[in-house]
Amino acid sequence: MVGPVSMKRGAAPLVSVLIPAYNHARFIDQCLDSVLEDPYPAKELLIIDDGSTDGTAERIAAWADSHRHLIAVEYVHRGNRGIAATMNELAARARGEFLRLGASDDYLLPGGLAAQVGYLLVHPRKWAVIGDSVVVDQDGHKLHESGMRDLHHADKRLYGSDEGIRCAVISRWAVGGPVALIRKRALETVAGWSESLRIDDWDFFLRLAAHDAIGFIDVRVCAYRLHGANLSRTRDTRARILNLIEAQGVAARREALFEEPHRTMLRAQSHFIGAKISFLQRRMGPLLLHMAVYLSLVATSRMKRRTNLHLAEDA
Repeated sequence: MVGPVSMKRGAAPLVSVLIPAYNHARFIDQCLDSVLEDPYPAKELLIIDDGSTDGTAERIAAWADSHRHLIAVEYVHRGNRGIAATMNELAARARGEFLRLGASDDYLLPGGLAAQVGYLLVHPRKWAVIGDSVVVDQDGHKLHESGMRDLHHADKRLYGSDEGIRCAVISRWAVGGPVALIRKRALETVAGWSESLRIDDWDFFLRLAAHDAIGFIDVRVCAYRLHGANLSRTRDTRARILNLIEAQGVAARREALFEEPHRTMLRAQSHFIGAKISFLQRRMGPLLLHMAVYLSLVATSRMKRRTNLHLAEDA
């Protein structure tokens, strides 16, 4: 665990907290309150309402008007352009050295900003740091102590090394909620969020992982909320198929970023995603073919990994 960042305003680097908001009128006040209540002293809050139709925009405007004397706030309300375009616009508007990625239905936990800033100050070669989350329901009742362990069944030990993080991002991405703090200058290399994608998280973190640029702290930095809207997106079969097809395309496009054995691992993951698509489509032939190729590629990647280890030991 890194030590705490100095709480003196002049000593602490500025953190821009980015909140893309869309139809979360019920949750947005708690989200914004959590930014204000975090004790980290040097922060600004940037919010874009992406065309909400449920009163979210009005609640944000009222909150911003009543709290501008307590925190620097910039608020934009415009038509819907999607999450990736909204994140790129928020990042472009940010003045901070660090960007804290948020979500309008989740909320920060006190102390998370200082812990993540402290990590990046101690690890200048890292461009981003992720933490863990608690998982709550729509009423704020705790469902899980750890989003990574209890919701996504991740082995946190993987996140203790660059190799482990690379493997985890490729094959078992287990980040629950908005848990990342990134250096703004990192966006110059990874080129921000891909606006052609509906869900850009995996693509964004694959690009970071290819540079061994992700760190991890085992600290719960936010509350990730499960509620009707985000649960329905994962239960609807058509939406799941579309998301998986998109993810399969991401895997194919990002293979070239990695050396072996991780390139083969990502190719294997593409076939595993293909098997999931075939299962949802009830196409047993393609499912079996994808699984056969997947298992073969996993075995190949393990063999290449052992070879690389032996070569490193002999060098």
